[in-house]
Amino acid sequence: MRISQDHGPHQGQDAGRPARGRAGAALTVLVALTLLLTGCGDGGNDSASKPAKGAADADRVEPLAAAPAPKLPVTVDSADGEKVTIDSTDRIVPLTGSLSEIVFTLGFGKQVVARDITATFEQAEKLPVVTRAHDVSAESVLSLKPTVVLADTTTGPAEAIDQIRSAGIPLLVVEPAKGLGDVGRRIDTVAEALGVPAAGTELKERTEARIAAVQKTIPDHADGEKPRVAFLYLRGSASVYLLGGAESGASSLLEAAGAVDAGKTSGLKKDFTAITSEALAKAAPDAILLMTKGFDSVGGMDGLVKIPGIAETPAGMDRRVVTIDDGVLLNYGPRTDRVLADIVEQLYAKGGKGQ
Repeated sequence: MRISQDHGPHQGQDAGRPARGRAGAALTVLVALTLLLTGCGDGGNDSASKPAKGAADADRVEPLAAAPAPKLPVTVDSADGEKVTIDSTDRIVPLTGSLSEIVFTLGFGKQVVARDITATFEQAEKLPVVTRAHDVSAESVLSLKPTVVLADTTTGPAEAIDQIRSAGIPLLVVEPAKGLGDVGRRIDTVAEALGVPAAGTELKERTEARIAAVQKTIPDHADGEKPRVAFLYLRGSASVYLLGGAESGASSLLEAAGAVDAGKTSGLKKDFTAITSEALAKAAPDAILLMTKGFDSVGGMDGLVKIPGIAETPAGMDRRVVTIDDGVLLNYGPRTDRVLADIVEQLYAKGGKGQ
């Protein structure tokens, strides 16, 4: 099964796919099944190193205080091997939700003229959508007369990308994020392409400082054992029940939260595998990480424990789950500190969530 952010278990609006720009393979599988959401809070430079506020702010992004002053033109390397020269940021079209998040946070929100279906944070929600079922509509993009288009390697179809380029529009393809280590790289790449590398450095440092601040709030494990957390991708209406492995995209977040990725450590080397009682028994999770729409799609906790094998796990017996909004969980961008803070808060709350 191909799971990309455009056609698989990606975070999303309707079907709820996991975030675009995630782990390449995981994105490919996830996108094929669903859609995406996003968001984040308020602030200023004085809060640059403070832990995030969590899910309550997850419907907004927080732009840098200083307005961008691009130095153009710039020529940058595209992930698909092309050289791209950008001489204007007047009309920007980011073709993934995670790239939209970076563009808006760098301060270019007023120049963004369209959004991908996965960009659902508040500042972007009124923009015209130029994707259908995760596929880019080249005609819709070109009708908006963009001066630069940003995509990643999961963006498709290839014919649409070729059509946009053939029209003479500068189009930069960015490598998707696979984990926390890719956050800074993607911010730097987008900032360089938009002619504001210094702003990229500022945003990268702010994001990394906030992630580090969240990690300082993780409590010590009294018994010396890290909690085992399984990432499940669920879409009850489509009978999709998947257990995340090493390439699901969630491992980096779980490990940063002081936990163990139960699917990964149980030997699942790929992105996702169908849930079975045997696989769950081997993973033996103490808690389960879910996207909010996936949790809701199976009827919440009462429906979750009816999935074969769930009720027999420590997590199922304790009714212990962690839920994160679809559009932010796997974005690995400027709001990842808020995602991490929310995971930490829920994971280490007394009794866990779902009691």
